[in-house]
Amino acid sequence: MVTAPSMSEAREIGRSLLEERLVACINLLPSVSSMYWWEGQIEEADEVLMVLKTRTQLLDRLVGRVRELHPYSVPEVLSWPLGPGNPEYLDWLASEATGSRIS
Repeated sequence: MVTAPSMSEAREIGRSLLEERLVACINLLPSVSSMYWWEGQIEEADEVLMVLKTRTQLLDRLVGRVRELHPYSVPEVLSWPLGPGNPEYLDWLASEATGSRIS
């Protein structure tokens, strides 16, 4: 999961991650209202929530690449372990998130 400041920036980050095959799919959820502590104050912002689907083996590379592409100095990048699901979808995810950039 990643948040971005705008849909255009989320799409730009997302396209790079897809082209680099660090993810198989990204869902963009617009207009997420965020409230958080930053530099000693409570802040509020409208953000885009990015749900990224990848493999555990690619997580370190994915986090590093998001940090390079993201406009925030400390981008939110969180992950959860994936439980059982549709086997065909999980096979598809594994076949698409290869970590090998498309030409």
